[in-house]
Amino acid sequence: MIVVETGDPFAPQARALLEASHALLQSLFPAADNYYLSIEALTADNIHFFTARRGDVIVGVGALADHGTYGELKSMFVEEASRGQGIADAIMRQIEDHARNLGLPMLRLETGSLLYAAHKVYERHGFIICGPFGDYKEAEFSIFMEKPL
Repeated sequence: MIVVETGDPFAPQARALLEASHALLQSLFPAADNYYLSIEALTADNIHFFTARRGDVIVGVGALADHGTYGELKSMFVEEASRGQGIADAIMRQIEDHARNLGLPMLRLETGSLLYAAHKVYERHGFIICGPFGDYKEAEFSIFMEKPL
């Protein structure tokens, strides 16, 4: 059974997943086109960080940045061995439920253009392509998506 709950990005298993995510993004995209939050930034007051675990093992992470008028999906990552098992879907449902509880009317995200599996997850959850938002600018390797809640 998968349990999704509030977590600590500095917990060793969560940190290892975040570091793996950052390494993947750094291998695929130029530094200027990487918009992931540092582990330290994931502890800010407006960030809600979640872990997905199977038993005692954290197999996925995700975060919601509360920007007041919308929520931004950040740091979604599932360990490679656990992909395709519904973990990203479980994290997404938790983040959406949490955003609704906060009264946020919209979820938005920026993702890399080469992250095709992520695009499928977001589309499956009703996200559609949109333009840049917040401080983002149009970028060669960025795809922007949103979903009304």
